[in-house]
Amino acid sequence: MDNFTFYAPTYFDFGKDTEKHTADLIRQFGGTKVLLHYGGGSIKKNGLYQCVTESLTQAGLPFVELGGVKPNPRSGLVYEGIALCKRENVDFILAVGGGSTIDSAKAIAAGSMYDGDFLDFYQGKAKIERALPIGTILTIAAAGSEGSPNTVITDEKEFIKKGAKSDCLRPRFSILNPALTCTLSPYQTAAGCTDIMIHVCERYFSNTEEVEITDRLCEAVLKTIIHEAPRVMEEPDNYEARANIMWAGMLAHNNICGVGRVQDWASHHIEHELSALYDVTHGAGLAVIAPLWMRYVLESNPHKLVLFATRVWDVAMDESDSHGVALKGIEAFEAFLKKIGMPSSFAEIGAKEEDIELMTDKLMNGRKTEGNYVKLTWDDVRKIYESAVR
Repeated sequence: MDNFTFYAPTYFDFGKDTEKHTADLIRQFGGTKVLLHYGGGSIKKNGLYQCVTESLTQAGLPFVELGGVKPNPRSGLVYEGIALCKRENVDFILAVGGGSTIDSAKAIAAGSMYDGDFLDFYQGKAKIERALPIGTILTIAAAGSEGSPNTVITDEKEFIKKGAKSDCLRPRFSILNPALTCTLSPYQTAAGCTDIMIHVCERYFSNTEEVEITDRLCEAVLKTIIHEAPRVMEEPDNYEARANIMWAGMLAHNNICGVGRVQDWASHHIEHELSALYDVTHGAGLAVIAPLWMRYVLESNPHKLVLFATRVWDVAMDESDSHGVALKGIEAFEAFLKKIGMPSSFAEIGAKEEDIELMTDKLMNGRKTEGNYVKLTWDDVRKIYESAVR
């Protein structure tokens, strides 16, 4: 296991009706003027918006609003939010929604404390050292942004989707009420479960040795989703299944499963080009790319894929055919994704073969390799994209 530091200060308020604690938590963490940041109209339809705004009003907490966050959150709305925070002297941001809303809020929080262009953080030109405090009310279990230091934004001018991270972006508190996810469509639920699984896989597929504790944590989260995702597809209102999925989503990305080991992240980065160019739902794009990445790297490095097969998918070990064992694990994963309604090809997500070279160029951007479990060249990435054309 490698040396590491781990700082995870987020206060989690988990369970039924916890959104009623919003104003008290903002006060507890020092907020006096709030930016209420959210996406479309769903929180107004399900009553969450009214609950939150009434909580703020009754507590005497002034707030301004910025809605309109879209999946794969855009830079334009972030600029608008930064200007609003500076103009209104906002000192706390409340993100109500899923990972896109929370990521957008984090970008606004960092940009509001920075004199330059906030995209500097996403282009590697500057480090995030200060940010406005953030609280979240989670409505989609997927991205794990409610407990992570990470944020991903799409640059609308360049159609590039990039990430940034800093511990100062970890939310001060996150309200997690699994009941708020019961109205999600089966597709949104399945995409969220896929995102959770690949967040774990990006950490699990590592060449770092002697990381048994984090291996086992990764495997536990993966097996939880394998158990709960089909159950919640059949019973959308199953609170206990939703609860396990929601907490798994947080554990998958606050990095407790990834400390002390070199992580990969090739599948995510390859998928980011799809969601930036075609506005693909992130989890759906990952459902296409991640199994193809596994099939591709199997030829070079089967070791962790064998563990993935035997420990996660209960494939019987065969010492004489480790390649075959690993392949059965990948096939089990593909069958699971199909069972919960996820796509497996470019045709299903609207991606085009003629854009493969463009996406590969944008991803590599002059770099020699991508990922760590197997270091992928420009040609390797192109071949993974090409394998999705079928």
